[in-house]
Amino acid sequence: MVRLEDGTELNVLRAGDPDARTTIVLAHGYALDHRSWHKVVDQLSGDFQVIAYDHRGHGGSSKADKESATIEQLGDDLGELIERAVPSGDVVIAGHSMGGMAALAMAERRPRLFRQRVLGIVFVSTAASGLSETSLAWPKSLGKLVRELERAFGPIVRAVREKIEPTKTAGLRWWLFGDEPSDDDVELTADMVWGEWPETVALFRPAVDRYDREAGLTVAQEKAVVAVVGDEDRLVSESDAAKFGGTSVVLPDAGHMLPLERPAEIANLIREVAKA
Repeated sequence: MVRLEDGTELNVLRAGDPDARTTIVLAHGYALDHRSWHKVVDQLSGDFQVIAYDHRGHGGSSKADKESATIEQLGDDLGELIERAVPSGDVVIAGHSMGGMAALAMAERRPRLFRQRVLGIVFVSTAASGLSETSLAWPKSLGKLVRELERAFGPIVRAVREKIEPTKTAGLRWWLFGDEPSDDDVELTADMVWGEWPETVALFRPAVDRYDREAGLTVAQEKAVVAVVGDEDRLVSESDAAKFGGTSVVLPDAGHMLPLERPAEIANLIREVAKA
């Protein structure tokens, strides 16, 4: 755990050499947690120190509230995490979806830290503008009904809910992955999303919807920028990758969950930024 100034504790996974010259910081997407990066961590930990963490309000980190559930706050958290967990050396940030927005917010709100410490950012399945992964809230009407019934009828509805979960997971498979995902990857993603849904999904959705990426992008483009998207991503278009400037990459036969679907390619793009 890394404790921030406001008392929030961020759940942090460290791997690799703590004395490495360059540290890779991995920021996960909306309604996910650090486990979405596990394959990329394995790819990179032999060459770098790697830190994968849970945003506030996600995974094993402290809860968020309406005031702190903002992209700006996540950017501040990322900056403070770097200061506390990586007090020296170079940093490369890879942000998946909402994690990419947090990286932009950090660049905008902590420009001196960004310019002094960060070599570049790899934006993974991140929308350059408009809505993207807030579409994860697609089953909200069903979820509301189930929660209300569960409060009223307890164990009976919990048994019914177990029957509903497989249908929702099948929806995630279509929504977030390419045509032939690994069953293990789908199951892990479902475990992360339904662990955060509906509370975290509802709490952070307004922030993701309204965040203005332009100011952060202006600062981020002072360093190396790589934007990568899958050609079967139903949430972020291929044109979004080009909007970030720098290097844009489209990976074939892949959806939104690139850290799970294409970990070797994502790790190689991070290596290129680190060694540029």
